[in-house]
Amino acid sequence: MNTRAPAVEARQLIKAYPGGVTALNGMDITVEPGTVFGLLGPNGAGKSTTVKILTTLARPDSGTATVAGHDVLRHPDRVRRAIGVVAQNSGADPGATGRENLRLQGRLYGLRGTGLDRRVAELLDRFTLADAADRRVKGYSGGMRRRLDVALGLVHQPEVLFLDEPTTGLDPQARGAMWDEIGRLSGEEGLTILLTTHYLEEADRLAERVAIVDRGRVVVEGTPDSLKGELRGDAVHMELRSGVGEAGRTLLRSALDGLPGVHEVLVDGRRVSVRADDGAAAVPALLGALERAGVGVAAATVARPSLDDVYLRYTGRRYSEAEEAGEAGEGGRTDGLALAGGAR
Repeated sequence: MNTRAPAVEARQLIKAYPGGVTALNGMDITVEPGTVFGLLGPNGAGKSTTVKILTTLARPDSGTATVAGHDVLRHPDRVRRAIGVVAQNSGADPGATGRENLRLQGRLYGLRGTGLDRRVAELLDRFTLADAADRRVKGYSGGMRRRLDVALGLVHQPEVLFLDEPTTGLDPQARGAMWDEIGRLSGEEGLTILLTTHYLEEADRLAERVAIVDRGRVVVEGTPDSLKGELRGDAVHMELRSGVGEAGRTLLRSALDGLPGVHEVLVDGRRVSVRADDGAAAVPALLGALERAGVGVAAATVARPSLDDVYLRYTGRRYSEAEEAGEAGEGGRTDGLALAGGAR
């Protein structure tokens, strides 16, 4: 039985920005030591505001939070010593070399002499930056800068590492390399990692537990497999030739709800989504029911449950639609954290 205290714990965090926009509306999370915990949600859902509070860069209007056993409001200095932070935007000095950036970060945390040299060399080698160590960061590729950002966050060997949208803007190859490194940090070193992301695949692959965030609160939490396992059968998504109004939605739900093996019918504009015990077998019956209702279908797809389906179930809308909407749930702020590397 695990009796260790949580590495991160937040209870009923509330935060509003000027203009009356509520960024957090009762945020609750618990992160166990040595795990990768994913905060998954579209831009504006409240992820970055949560991280700002947990890393002492912002104060909640109400609620409590502890990180590495330290209260973020009463003992912010202790929290900063215990954490590493990798923000959305690089915090490295572009005019300095990679080695110089790492040495400065180490000195800020009290490292000196051979201990500092050894730690810098270790990180340069680990993140395959040794050959570029003495080049100015402004000449680094996006993937190299992101690896340097993570190295900066690890100089002082923190207990908890915060990664705020760590792969945004990276190409697929660089993103895959970053995923591998995050997996190693957790698996080989037992580091606690709180990861915020709006990439469904990233959360599914990396996080041992996921909290889906919508409009400033957690709507559901669990392991990716358990969340997907709650959804019965297959997901069937159909795109209609034209949208339907409220009366049409009611008619379609009534027509489809009565089909054998079909559950959880959702009609949203031109899109209809259902859960079916056997998706492939259900498609002909679904298409037939829609045809009898006088509704044409442009396309239909069948898939095993995904985190997108989980999001749809608990929020009533598709993840891609929430992303496109760019809801200003964080005061229209998508700039992420104010610092990268370690919390100085």
